[in-house]
Amino acid sequence: MSEFNYKSNRLHVENVAINAIQQSIPTPFYVYSATMIENNFLSLQSRLSDLNHLICFAVKANSNQAVLRTLAALGSGADVVSLGELKRALHAGIHAQKIVFSGVGKTAKEIEYAIEQGIFQFNVESVAELHNINAVALKCNKKAHIAIRINPDVAVDTHAKITTGSAENKFGISYQHALDTFVLADSLPGITVQGIHVHIGSQITDVTPFRAAFKRVADLYKQLETLGININVLDLGGGLGICYDPENDKLPNMNEYRQIIEDELSQFNCKYIVEPGRSLTADTGCLVSTVIYDKLGSDRNFLIINAAMNDFARPSLYDAYHRISPVIESNKPRKKYDIVGPVCESGDTFAVARTLPELESGDLVVIRDCGAYGAVMSGTYNTRPLIAEVMVKGDQFAVIRERQSLDDLINLDQIPNWLISST
Repeated sequence: MSEFNYKSNRLHVENVAINAIQQSIPTPFYVYSATMIENNFLSLQSRLSDLNHLICFAVKANSNQAVLRTLAALGSGADVVSLGELKRALHAGIHAQKIVFSGVGKTAKEIEYAIEQGIFQFNVESVAELHNINAVALKCNKKAHIAIRINPDVAVDTHAKITTGSAENKFGISYQHALDTFVLADSLPGITVQGIHVHIGSQITDVTPFRAAFKRVADLYKQLETLGININVLDLGGGLGICYDPENDKLPNMNEYRQIIEDELSQFNCKYIVEPGRSLTADTGCLVSTVIYDKLGSDRNFLIINAAMNDFARPSLYDAYHRISPVIESNKPRKKYDIVGPVCESGDTFAVARTLPELESGDLVVIRDCGAYGAVMSGTYNTRPLIAEVMVKGDQFAVIRERQSLDDLINLDQIPNWLISST
């Protein structure tokens, strides 16, 4: 159930009106509902309650410390893909034994730190990485616990840039080479093989491809068993999508997803790991922005807002659809707008020919479902500072990341001595 609702014609997050937040925090800013984050996590947890499972939130979806701490308090683990994300997860109170380290390019420095912290497992993506983890583990005089990520070559109906389980992409070990890689890993003195990992993509709303992927996991498990390689962890990845567009999208059938796990994998006495990101936080956040101008073109109207592609990249990067709503409901005539930002790129476009009540300079709008892959992907293009993030709980709200000042941003640059001396 959404915590973003209109009350007395004003859009609220839980019990806080967005325009009340805007009175003390300048737009643009992100705002999240803590209650929705909690409810999303508890809903997934209940679906898996009869399985020996661990939910590891994909930190890349939203790495704010307040979000991570909210999840940590519920018992969540973390799926991390960098040293920075690992440190964030630990700092937020997520125990090392609930952390898995994924990603194709782990460095020796990252591996060493993770081993020293005692993380639950590395998800290994290549033979070269396997040898590197082994070498670092021996240097640390410890064993590294690993799962090997297999690439099951399963087609998924999602955007090409977020599919990860087809034959021709950078992730995982090809299924044809998986058995040999497990045998190699089992022979290495710094490695403890404990799991099989699979992840086939993101924003998956039809759960059918999971069945094909999990069948391959089951087949590999049986082959490893005959070789005496004991697997006690099945890391099923993430990828469950959300409904961005109620008119065209559907939510994944969680009962069917749970049944697929039961049908294909329940025969094995394993711990199941799932790595949701988007499905836990995307619908819990929105981006609040102010209309700068309503510009009339020759054939269309442009609504220019003060949020831009550097603040929220998904529409320009993936042609992603996001609902856009006024903060104040009105009975004004409806009008079609191209909703764009102020960055000097044609790609700085959030929506084309979107119908909204007539809006004017100073009005507030929200871009919905930005709680995943929103603030974490933002940048400072056009020397635009990183914007604030806010969290709401009941009738309270707090800034959970301050807006960056222009001085802070500019002062990140350093002038070489030869330029200083020449002026």
